[in-house]
Amino acid sequence: MANYYTDHPEIAFHLEHPQMKRLVELREKNYEDAQKGIDYAPVDFEDTIENYRRILEITGDVAANVIEPNSESVDLEGPHLENNRMVYASKTKENLDVTRKAGLYGVSMPRRYGGLNLPSVVFSMMSEIISASDAGFQNIWSLQSCIDTLYEFGSEEQRQKYIPRICAGETMSMDLTEPDAGSDLQRVMLKATFDEKENCWRLNGVKRFITNGDSDIHLVLARSEEGTKDGRGLSMFIYDKRNGGVDVRHIEHKLGIHGSPTCELTYKNAKAELCGDRKMGLIKYVMALMNGARLGIAAQSVGVEQEAYNEGLAYARERAQFGQKIIQFPAVYDMLSRMKAKLDAGRSLLYQTARYVDLYKSLEDIQRDRKLTPEERTEMKTYSRLADAFTPIAKGMNSEYASQNAYDAISIHGGSGFIMEYKSQRLYRDARIFSIYEGTTQLQVVAAVRYITNGTYLQVMRDMMAKTSECELKSRVAPLIDLYEKAVAYVNEANSQEVHDFLARRLYDMTCEIIMSLLIIDDARRAPELFEKSANVYVRMTEEDVCAKCYYVMHFTEADLASFRAE
Repeated sequence: MANYYTDHPEIAFHLEHPQMKRLVELREKNYEDAQKGIDYAPVDFEDTIENYRRILEITGDVAANVIEPNSESVDLEGPHLENNRMVYASKTKENLDVTRKAGLYGVSMPRRYGGLNLPSVVFSMMSEIISASDAGFQNIWSLQSCIDTLYEFGSEEQRQKYIPRICAGETMSMDLTEPDAGSDLQRVMLKATFDEKENCWRLNGVKRFITNGDSDIHLVLARSEEGTKDGRGLSMFIYDKRNGGVDVRHIEHKLGIHGSPTCELTYKNAKAELCGDRKMGLIKYVMALMNGARLGIAAQSVGVEQEAYNEGLAYARERAQFGQKIIQFPAVYDMLSRMKAKLDAGRSLLYQTARYVDLYKSLEDIQRDRKLTPEERTEMKTYSRLADAFTPIAKGMNSEYASQNAYDAISIHGGSGFIMEYKSQRLYRDARIFSIYEGTTQLQVVAAVRYITNGTYLQVMRDMMAKTSECELKSRVAPLIDLYEKAVAYVNEANSQEVHDFLARRLYDMTCEIIMSLLIIDDARRAPELFEKSANVYVRMTEEDVCAKCYYVMHFTEADLASFRAE
């Protein structure tokens, strides 16, 4: 029987990364849950990793044998509106029921609330697997990660009230965007006023493009400070659907991810609770929400990269033209090799980012119970900075690769890829949103560019080079880093913000490709049977791209901008 975890040993490989030992040690806090008598808590490192594998096998089984077979029906039916309420597609309801019975909720939450206490790296693996089966359902399922923000910033009373419900399988959403506030969330105007009589907050206004917008529990960004117009007047609130006061006015008809309901909501004096401190909604809490969501989209993207590669490979092996299987044609196997290289390198970047997140978040969690040692504080600061730097490149590049792989899967299918009966067209439609929501690729460039210009990524590359064993591929990456350093210096010295902004995407692409080259080289060293081919292909792709982009950057001047400006 198919299993989306065991069928892809490249996923399990990342459970064996050297950093997993420290990660588990911090996450399990020296296995204190087992000592407290929680029967499903692991007792040592080996037991923990085996526990991760069991959960991933269950996820892989559900994904392959329930969610994927339901995906076409969900795509055709989609959610619909009844009496101002969103109603899931019938097979989406089945998916929710099965994943609840399989215990795939409360993934990241501590066991004292009924959670599984899994790290981000394992949550990302589960997200990848579920996305490969149906990217739209992954949206619904993975939004349980919103509870991380409530756990981190809410009160203990709120944790006790809401976290067990998510662990039991209730759904979540984050209600951020509005008709006039998309990427620019400082313009959010949903009004929050305190009701002295009822001792609660009341929310009034409209939210738009809300994924899973009729969920059980919402985190809502709203303007709590009267008279303000910027981010300093925004706070985060918890809205419980049981209290009423919110209607679904419209469900968007989208190009892809049809099973994922995208709703327009009207808040009419809806009762809500303040989460955390006033005026910190955008400045602090939404940033935490968005970083988690961006990691989720990176995992969603890798899942579609994998499925697009699977579809293209299977078709190329079966389809014959001119007397031979088309997989024998250089034009086809070139596409397939690039798809696989992007998939393997993108997955490596995803899980490296997730490990950085886990390491610093676990130390933050420990800090709630005791004072960290100076060494631990340094470790937390280091990994926090790396997580912040890696998140925009993991989300940006994987979301672009998902679209590219889905595009190539259609090309391999030829005319059949344009026919609705073939899955590749759905993957293509689904993938297109990944580089748009939770921050477009252009916004990921904005988030990453300061780490480019201040030398953070260059130092990361140098550190990775120092730790990489000598090999032919490493020697080919070394001159690319030198070219990259010259390109960054050229842009820094241009003394023009417009030139800086115009060339930022090219610097971003070079940054990502060099870092992913070094990651896949290290993977190939540890598991050549899985990654050696991808490492060779990916480094060649990086050489091709970095040399061209560096030449472009180094020959660009401020005067050239006139040719590109819109009339």
